[in-house]
Amino acid sequence: MAGIFDHAVVSRVQQANDIVDVVAEHVNLKRKGREMVGLCPFHEDHRPSMSVSPSKQIFKCFACGAGGDVLKFVQMRENLSFPQAVERLAERAGIALESRRSAAPSRRDSGSDIDPNMLARLNAWAMKFFKQSLDDPERGQVARDYLASRRISPESIDQWNLGAAPNGADALSKAAAGQKIPTALLQQGGLTTGTGQDKFVHRLMFPIMDATGRCIGFGGRTLGDVGAKYINSPATPLFDKSNTLYGLDRARHRIVETGTAVVVEGYTDVIMAHQFGCANVVATLGTSFTTGHGRILRRYAKRVVLVYDSDVAGMEAANRALEVCLSQRLDIKLGFVPEGKDPCDFLLVAGKEAFDRIVEGATDVLQFKWDRLQRAFEGDDSLANRRTVLNEFLQAVATGLAANNIPVLDSGLIVNKLSKIIGLTPREINADLSRRMGRVARTTQSDEGRRGGDEPTDWGEGVHAAAQREVLEVLLNEPGLFRRCRNELSESLFSVPALQQVAVVLLDALRSDSDFGFSSLLARIESVSLAERMVALQTAGEQKGNYVARLADAVNVLRRQRKGFQTIGIDPEKKRVGAVMDAAEARSQENRHSLGIS
Repeated sequence: MAGIFDHAVVSRVQQANDIVDVVAEHVNLKRKGREMVGLCPFHEDHRPSMSVSPSKQIFKCFACGAGGDVLKFVQMRENLSFPQAVERLAERAGIALESRRSAAPSRRDSGSDIDPNMLARLNAWAMKFFKQSLDDPERGQVARDYLASRRISPESIDQWNLGAAPNGADALSKAAAGQKIPTALLQQGGLTTGTGQDKFVHRLMFPIMDATGRCIGFGGRTLGDVGAKYINSPATPLFDKSNTLYGLDRARHRIVETGTAVVVEGYTDVIMAHQFGCANVVATLGTSFTTGHGRILRRYAKRVVLVYDSDVAGMEAANRALEVCLSQRLDIKLGFVPEGKDPCDFLLVAGKEAFDRIVEGATDVLQFKWDRLQRAFEGDDSLANRRTVLNEFLQAVATGLAANNIPVLDSGLIVNKLSKIIGLTPREINADLSRRMGRVARTTQSDEGRRGGDEPTDWGEGVHAAAQREVLEVLLNEPGLFRRCRNELSESLFSVPALQQVAVVLLDALRSDSDFGFSSLLARIESVSLAERMVALQTAGEQKGNYVARLADAVNVLRRQRKGFQTIGIDPEKKRVGAVMDAAEARSQENRHSLGIS
């Protein structure tokens, strides 16, 4: 392995992190035979296309081609380089790492590169600092008084790691300087806005966790009259509020169990819901419900219930969120707490059973849109408002139809009912819906696509390329057969670049004295694309079986190819492919999901 960690260390980290457990932190997995299946997080998956093998410790998506071991999954899922993925999983397993060579500190401090693992450690330190500030008799008094007024219990305060940013412009900066934390790192992590100027001042602090429980950012509620009521960390390699849901780390298991995710708007709404035993509740982070939120929830939930305030702002926020959920093929419903209360206050007044009734009695998305439409056309609404509401309704129907989220029969009933209200013929309404569906489909196609627009692997053509591939497919599944053809095989026989890259790693492993295992082979390589090719070859070979006969036939073809080279005076052992391997090495250093940090 060309990285900074010894192979034995990497292998230990890999073995300490069961791939099913790690993937399940991101994807809702269900057993299917001997394997687990779930929606692939690397493309717009609408049916379970990803398989995870507990016995082989690999994953494979049969739709987009993603595949590899637990290290490659974390590389791709969390946008990490290979060494960063090793560090991430070592931290998860409690393994202390020592690198074979140290990274140049100037690179990390320059601001040109941001290491997500360093940001995670910085956030963990900041979370502890804010917690200590909340517990401080003097500095945390105002925050503790606010929490008491909202009746958030001491147990909840501890469980959610709540804290307080002191009422001083540079309190965190000074504490960081005492720990020799670089000022550049503080700015990169969004904890300061300049030298000696903290971003969060005199605020109640809500650490924001990813699905694995790692602190990726913060939300802060003002405890005074200065600044916005709520602010979040800025976007970093770890944190993007459009793709983050508060409380998901604590709610995801209950969401999977119940099949239902409840979405609210505020931090305290989530905390109070969990305090009352409603453990499948999450919140958006001061932003409208986005397609990113929908994609995340689709991995865990069959149904989504939005519970918003029943004031005008809450109604409009719900209206925007519904169309997003329709496009994400989610079973979406909408519930409202009584006007003048948010979910936190409602739970305190009415209790868990009343909140559960709101969730259970939530209105279907199209019914909500239809009720809005009827009120607009039956009331005294202006022509402009009627046009707006009608446009929203038609767009919602078109989005649902394009996503196969509305049955065609239902759409016919909708069109007939709509025709009676607005005075247009069903034919005219269907024509409008068709145009809208076309626009939705074009937008979806441009947004989806395969990951990164990757081109399919060129496996070569002809009988010689097929033989090269056969050899690799067999040996990846039955490495013990290598002794039968050890003297016949060399890297130079593999003329197809994609196959030669696999052969170089595979043959080196087979010649070594260490025990061969497919997952241990994957631990030797850093390249995500190379791992995908190996998994593709291993999977194809396993499906074909008949290993002994296939290997014998393929080796015979390669033997004849070797003799052909020798007949015309070319020694295949000396016919090196330096240019190809240079290119392969360059590609192996690339990671299309990486931030470019090594």
